[in-house]
Amino acid sequence: MSATRSLVRLTDWTADDVEEVFALADAYRAGRGPTTPGCAVLFFPPTSLRTRVTFERGAALMGLQPVLFPPETLDKPEAYEDVAGYLASWADVLVVRHRDIGVLDALAAGPLPVVNAMTDVNHPCEVLSDVYALSRDAEVADVRALRFVFVGADGNIARAWAEIAAVLGLDLVQCCPADLAVPRDVAPGLAWTDDLGAAVAGADVVLTDGPGRHAAALAPYRVTAELLATARPGVRLAPCPPFERGREVSADAVAPGGPFVGYGFKASLLPVQQAVLAASLGRTLTTTA
Repeated sequence: MSATRSLVRLTDWTADDVEEVFALADAYRAGRGPTTPGCAVLFFPPTSLRTRVTFERGAALMGLQPVLFPPETLDKPEAYEDVAGYLASWADVLVVRHRDIGVLDALAAGPLPVVNAMTDVNHPCEVLSDVYALSRDAEVADVRALRFVFVGADGNIARAWAEIAAVLGLDLVQCCPADLAVPRDVAPGLAWTDDLGAAVAGADVVLTDGPGRHAAALAPYRVTAELLATARPGVRLAPCPPFERGREVSADAVAPGGPFVGYGFKASLLPVQQAVLAASLGRTLTTTA
């Protein structure tokens, strides 16, 4: 990956691209990632917390000046090719959180690389960070040898995990009622079950997402400490934040000293966001300022 390119869907990238991003993240975590003078224009709502902090701070640390706008700035009758065309005079990369992935596609057709900071149908950087954190865990020899179980309904997190599973060949199973599963035409290789006990019993990594409007249907699928005790030794619980105790996970499931890896896992967001920005701008480990 040397030329500038966008990250709108993980399936637009290859396994080699992901490994290059992970190598860049290693460098940024060690304080030796490539510097990238320029400007990053970011579109984030006020409610964004972890993704915004890590993109905004990460950009600044690597030499990019972050300029922030609310996503509503893009919701006006102006062609996205014109938005990107004008911004190209001053900016080097766009980081966009917007409900409509079509907006990102239209912007990415312009002269600037676009990084997806979340849409209604996927959240690529979130799952990249989790897979990176796992791959750098001293107790994990190969993430491809792990069984991932996603407990939750079809949504942007489920689909993002399906994307990274397709790219890297991960062993991923979705667990939820049949009518809430990711459609087969969206993720044809994604395995599914409605048997929570059997799914967790075979899991190395348990993933969750907020239930949204499906809270009643997903109530029987709450992940508890008792359930996790039946999983494989060393199981890791990685609920997608923001999560609520007593909703998708029980309070005892995320108690200190247990399988919950949330805070430490999400520390990887910073170097991974930096690595994604660098890769989108065509920077490599041999690039100098």
